[in-house]
Amino acid sequence: MIRRALDAGFEPMSLLMERKYIDGQGSDIIARCGDVPVYTAASELLTKLTGFKLTQGALCAMRRKSTPAADEVLRGAKRVAVLEDIMNQTNIGAIFRSAAALGFDAVLLTRPCSDPLYRRSIRVSMGTVFQVPWAYLEGGSPEYIGYLHDRGFMTAAMALRRDTMPIDAPELRSADKLAVILGTEGEGLKDSTISACSCTVKIPMYHGVDSLNVAAASAVAFWELRRRDL
Repeated sequence: MIRRALDAGFEPMSLLMERKYIDGQGSDIIARCGDVPVYTAASELLTKLTGFKLTQGALCAMRRKSTPAADEVLRGAKRVAVLEDIMNQTNIGAIFRSAAALGFDAVLLTRPCSDPLYRRSIRVSMGTVFQVPWAYLEGGSPEYIGYLHDRGFMTAAMALRRDTMPIDAPELRSADKLAVILGTEGEGLKDSTISACSCTVKIPMYHGVDSLNVAAASAVAFWELRRRDL
């Protein structure tokens, strides 16, 4: 995750690392970070200091980069994930990881969403929050859907409705520019969002299961609706 952040141009401020990694698998990271302070201690002490066991034994404090505007992120994008009011940091990270792995070009978030740069989101995403372009959408529902339509995107709301389009519908697969809209845990998408979208899409379910966790649903949707030219 630290290497991916450095690759993405984030500026390191300091490192906290187990002693054994200084001359081991963390040595390349230290070299890339230049003259920043490197703090070190045994694993047990670091756990007491931070309150949790360090993943791979290293933490890096970095300066945030300015968040780009949505127009910049959408430039050239064909497949976009849109997250509406998703608060769970684990879900945010998992969705970013699926977006990266399954060929989505960007992620857009409404303002109430959790920050993708929270530590838990970064960790769950395996650092892909540094690789997938993302931005916040201005305006609420359904204004941001109109914004996407104005930029040529077909919008597919993932929702439990009877009037849904099959997720493998040819119209979705062949769409030149497609935005997949995913809603918050529990309540799902707002009715105003669903009504404003081009179509509503539902993943077929069996054995009486009515829905998947939003992160799991995103992986299914991203795979089915991915760009076919990858």
